[in-house]
Amino acid sequence: MTDFSKHMRGVNVVALYGGQRYDVQLRALRQGPQIVVGTPGRLLDHLKRGTLDLSKLSGLVLDEADEMLRMGFIEDVETIMAQIPEGHQTALFSATMPEAIRRITRRFMKEPQEVRIQSSVTTRPDISQSYWTVWGMRKNEALVRFLEAEDFDAAIIFVRTKNATLEVAEALERNGYNSAALNGDMNQALREQTLERLKDGRLDILIATDVAARGLDVERISLVVNYDIPMDSESYVHRIGRTGRAGRAGRALLFVENRERRLLRNIERTMKLTIPEVELPNAELLGKRRLEKFAAKVQQQLESSDLDQYRALLSKIQPTAEGEELDLETLAAALLKMAQGERTLIVPPDAPMRPKREFRDRDDRGPRDRNDRGPRGDREDRPRRERRDVGDMQLYRIEVGRDDGVEVRHIVGAIANEGDISSRYIGNIKLFASHSTIELPKGMPGEVLQHFTRTRILNKPMNMQLLGDAQPHTGGERRAVVVVSVANVVKAVVTSAVNAVKVAVVMVVVLAANVVKAALRVVMILPVVVVSVVMRNHR
Repeated sequence: MTDFSKHMRGVNVVALYGGQRYDVQLRALRQGPQIVVGTPGRLLDHLKRGTLDLSKLSGLVLDEADEMLRMGFIEDVETIMAQIPEGHQTALFSATMPEAIRRITRRFMKEPQEVRIQSSVTTRPDISQSYWTVWGMRKNEALVRFLEAEDFDAAIIFVRTKNATLEVAEALERNGYNSAALNGDMNQALREQTLERLKDGRLDILIATDVAARGLDVERISLVVNYDIPMDSESYVHRIGRTGRAGRAGRALLFVENRERRLLRNIERTMKLTIPEVELPNAELLGKRRLEKFAAKVQQQLESSDLDQYRALLSKIQPTAEGEELDLETLAAALLKMAQGERTLIVPPDAPMRPKREFRDRDDRGPRDRNDRGPRGDREDRPRRERRDVGDMQLYRIEVGRDDGVEVRHIVGAIANEGDISSRYIGNIKLFASHSTIELPKGMPGEVLQHFTRTRILNKPMNMQLLGDAQPHTGGERRAVVVVSVANVVKAVVTSAVNAVKVAVVMVVVLAANVVKAALRVVMILPVVVVSVVMRNHR
């Protein structure tokens, strides 16, 4: 926004966001800006401090409203909008319109007009797409091989979690690549510095999550690697759109595990194309690529003009033994070995791998003749499973509940931010006293589940565990829940009645025992009383 308005006279734009010093923002606010752009948290903070005055606000723009909802900021947004005076114009932009966003439009907007833009997914012929089935090698090791085999100016690697950005960046740094992580934990200043390094060529590879890469536009990115396959097709389209810009050709590579084939098929249906599979670059190819790059560097040096002074140094390099003639070919081989660096020009052959396991999903199966299935009467009546728009779901348990002060929005925010999963792919969430259950798309990778195990909600670890496949939400299921609930109520009533009878019996027994004790005391005291009365009468 600042770049957009820098040529507009009399327009002062101020950006308010976390991570920037307050004194810088306060000085900017005192200058009376016409436009304020900010994050919900920092805007709300300035409102509470009294350093931001919205009494004369004439226009409000809420951008990416669904992302605000997904990240748990929607309550802050509503608090801010409630403090804005009437008579202003509100514009709301959202990729999707969940009910929570529509509720905001009904509450804060008067007679709003809804404008829809039909999304169209192009095949992007300028982007070469392919996928590799994860097999026989760890993903970070395979990534290094693909990067070495590819020709790229700059690359962006997409992962699901914040921790993964750091882990992949460290692995690439160990292998000599100039890379950096980009995630939600970075403040705005560090984010801007990282992007500037990528633009001017000081940085070649960026490892990022979908949320952190929003709005990223760098022309020199020619390779996009989907290290972790996205949960939805739209995210894949947005990811690969980071390359192939300004008329340049782009390259997109996707890592797919066998259990993620369903997500691959969804992407292909959305893109209306079949993405070809590629093999892992082998040792022979890596050796060839290294030799080509080394030869190119040698050719560059051969074209330099100062070789004569180095040629004169050759005569000063003495052989190891006296009397031996200097063999220039042997000397060149020795210098070649010294100059190859950590990436050796002679790559050891690959160890033999197990044959890749064949995977067949529903789309891979050939057509079957209806007569092959036998008559209808011979087949068992199987319950029809309700299909979900987001695919099959699985049920997970997390060890935080109502007693911990947890609300649904806390869980959605943690899953969305830490797992980089869109809120529309988060199913039913049920809160119990000491734990909660949540439905997530089937086929979630193990590293994501392991990351969720360590993720904290309200400073308590989730300890997420898979319970099994989630049940489709049909009418029959709801009736079953009612029947079970009634049965539980009856059981509870019967149990209470039995316990009451037990208590009554115990009380009767205790009372009877007390009566017997009292009677025995009377019997024991009565002779003494009688003797006392007789002696008194005798006197």
